[in-house]
Amino acid sequence: MSAAPPARLVDRQGRIARDLRVSVTDRCNLRCRYCMPAEGLPWLAKPEMLTDDELVRLVGIFVGLGVRQVRLTGGEPMLRRSLTDVVARIAALTPRPGIAMTTNGIGLDRLAAPLAAAGLDRVNVSLDTVDREEFADLTRRDRLHDVEAGLRAASEAGLTPVKVNAVAMRGVNDESVADLLAWCLERGYELRFIEQMPLDAEHGWDASQMVPSEEIRARIEERFSLTPLPAADRGSAPAERFLVDGGPATVGIVASVTAPFCGACDRTRLTADGQVRNCLFSRRETDLRGPMRDGADDAELAALITGEMWRKAPGHGIGTPEFVQPDRPMSAIGG
Repeated sequence: MSAAPPARLVDRQGRIARDLRVSVTDRCNLRCRYCMPAEGLPWLAKPEMLTDDELVRLVGIFVGLGVRQVRLTGGEPMLRRSLTDVVARIAALTPRPGIAMTTNGIGLDRLAAPLAAAGLDRVNVSLDTVDREEFADLTRRDRLHDVEAGLRAASEAGLTPVKVNAVAMRGVNDESVADLLAWCLERGYELRFIEQMPLDAEHGWDASQMVPSEEIRARIEERFSLTPLPAADRGSAPAERFLVDGGPATVGIVASVTAPFCGACDRTRLTADGQVRNCLFSRRETDLRGPMRDGADDAELAALITGEMWRKAPGHGIGTPEFVQPDRPMSAIGG
């Protein structure tokens, strides 16, 4: 192995990346209306995707650069058949990073226990509604029962705290946000509402259809009392958290658009085809797959990663005249 790379990933604003989001596949078994068209998207061909060995090698380089949290995403990460083995190999890295996964929950009832045994620490399940008809219309799949089974299995496997991610959409589920919170509280899941972001494949995002964080909070407070947790407790976490009815249960709201937290961002991203991105909304990325397959050593790959991080912009710029939505949709970048 080459000489040890630098100890941290720093950008020009002095932010240090310690959290790596890894897309293990761009494929998904749902067709959420705010993400992709009904017919799906042109998926990556297998030769374009990182092999298990390549993926684990790159994650190891990021860990050597100071990453301490790895989140596996997609598409739907459980569609990668080798996922359990990938988790075990990441868990064997030194120092061992925390390992989380963001999933739609379909198939989690079968895989929660094996993934936990392999080293997965916790899970976030995307679930925007618990109304079966609403779920089927939104995702174009009648699979709510599968998601519910996956959530139960995650809790039983000890992948706690089990978190639920929900996107509030005007005219779709904006009037039922308190219902979803009540459902999660009953089952011991931690809910996080996320403002809808311009990352859809069809570039049809409309700010007027987004439900802003203040409105989400107001709708919750029609039924529950919310007490903000101290800002100092938040750190680089994206969600502003509130005690529900005095606690101990909490709910979070991620105001990615109306109150961005770019100044405290500690994230970097690796796509399923081996591109490193310094921001979810970046218009550029740096190829690691090509140099790696051409024989680049770890130090050379680390230099490409640190160079990409150094170029990170101060913020995503949503709402400014200069903002242009990235070409890749969320399913290809990784959540």
